[in-house]
This record gives sequence, structure tokens and C-alpha cells, in this order.
Amino acid sequence: MSHARESIVKGVVSPLRDVPKDIGRPPYVGRKRAPRWSGGDVYDAETVEHIRESGRIAAQALVEIGKAVRPGVTTDELDRIGHEFCLDHGAYPSTLGYPGAAGRPPFPKSLCTSINEVICHGIPDSTVIEEGDIVKVDLTAYKNGVHGDNCASFIAGEGSDRAKQLVEVTHEAMMRGIKAAVPGRQVNVIGRVIEKYAARFGYESVRSYTGHGVGPAFHTGLVIPHYDAAPYHDDVIEVGMVFTVEPMLVDGSEENHEWNDGWTVVTDDGGWVAQFENTILITEDGPEVLTAP
Repeated sequence: MSHARESIVKGVVSPLRDVPKDIGRPPYVGRKRAPRWSGGDVYDAETVEHIRESGRIAAQALVEIGKAVRPGVTTDELDRIGHEFCLDHGAYPSTLGYPGAAGRPPFPKSLCTSINEVICHGIPDSTVIEEGDIVKVDLTAYKNGVHGDNCASFIAGEGSDRAKQLVEVTHEAMMRGIKAAVPGRQVNVIGRVIEKYAARFGYESVRSYTGHGVGPAFHTGLVIPHYDAAPYHDDVIEVGMVFTVEPMLVDGSEENHEWNDGWTVVTDDGGWVAQFENTILITEDGPEVLTAP
């Protein structure tokens, strides 16, 4: 890859940030695993309004964090900004204390910061952002018993034409995937549209991490692939459903592995990655973005 920075390495993770007692915590905090959700993915109007509020807080937090993405800033500083924004708006940062896979530690930070070849779940730490980095920030806010989940890719400083194209194409792929989510279709249509668009530019769509149902549960069990998964993942899109569309496109191969921290996922070939994510509601007229600032 003809990018300036060498590969990303682990930094030092700062101590856990406090959350005031009066802010409601998701039910998985302090537990070994998140309770299984059995309530489906279609919600009543009141629940949707609560998700909209959580989504708005998450989206506004992302805007504030984006303003701070520049060379010389640490990813831990981005975490501080997101953490404090959530608390100031009465919300809990959903990733803080989210249970890891069996035997793995819970996620120690209030958002994910994934730089360049890190696909997702990067842990904010002492890593200093450098000129031209692609910084993916994934933040979820929990308030009134529901989550709103979003992610965006920011380029630090000027950035290369190559990085800019990857970011622009990934955003457009997400928007096309969202537009395809209309009632009566199967959810696999979303990934078909995304993968087809990505392939035009020679990018691969990550298969191991997907969109998901979201609401009272951070992850409901509904899976939204970002590749053509037909005939699998044939859940029918219904009015009132809420889920995320969050493609991760790679300038290279999507083959990947996880670091031994139990969270950080990187491409095998060092290919850079961009990601965008919105939480959407399915209406009779089609999809509506709930993570709007």
C-alpha cells in the first residue's frame, strides 16, 4: 500500500471513565454476556421516538468528535469528547463495559476508534493520529432504555486522493444500501447493492462484521450483511423495523484477523478501510435515518 503511515500498533489504554449513578445503564453492564433479546425488531411509535432521541445524541456526538480529528490528537481524547457528550445529554455510551466474547474482557471505552487498516472495534488509547489517517469513529448512545448507533470515517488533515475516494465510496455505498431497504424485500438486498457498488471501484466489502437490529438491545440478533448473502439472510423487511446499515469497505482484501486484546480487527494485507453507519427505521414510504444530528 502506498500510504505514509506504518501499520497501527497498540497504545496504552487509560483508566475507565466514570458514569454518574443517575444515568441509566444497559442491562449487560457488569455481566459476562448481554442478555438475549427475544422481542423482535418491529417497535411501537413510542419506542421509535426514544430510539430517535438516542440516535440524535449519538449523531451529534459524532459531529463533535469529527471536529477534533486532526494530526497530533490521541484516540483517547476522541473517547473523552464522546464520553462527556453522552453524559451531558443524559445518555450512557453503549460500548463502555460491553461484554466480550467468552473469556475476553469487556470493552473498556465509550466508543471505537479504528484507524486505517483497523476494520472495527479499535480501542481508544495513546495512539496519536497522523496526517492522512482514516479514523473510523463508532459511537452508540443509550437513553430511555434504547440504543442509537452510528459511525463515520474522518480523514485527518488533507489526506490522499486514494483515501478520499475510499471514504466517499463507502458513504455512498451505505446510502445506496439504506435506499434499498424497503418493506417487502429481504434484508440480503442491502448487501447485494453495497457489494456491487464497492466492486466498481475494486473494493471488497467486509463479510465477518454486519449490520444488526438495534433498539432496547444493542444487538437484537437480526443480521444485515453488507455482501450478497442470498439465499441466506432472507428476513423480510417490515414497517416499524429498526436496524443498522454499516458497510466496511477495504482498499485491498477483506480477509482479517483479531488482535489478542479480544476486540481490534485488522486486515491481513494492511489494506485501509472506511466505514459509515446509520440506524434506520422502515416506514411505509421506505427507510428513514434515525441517527441524524
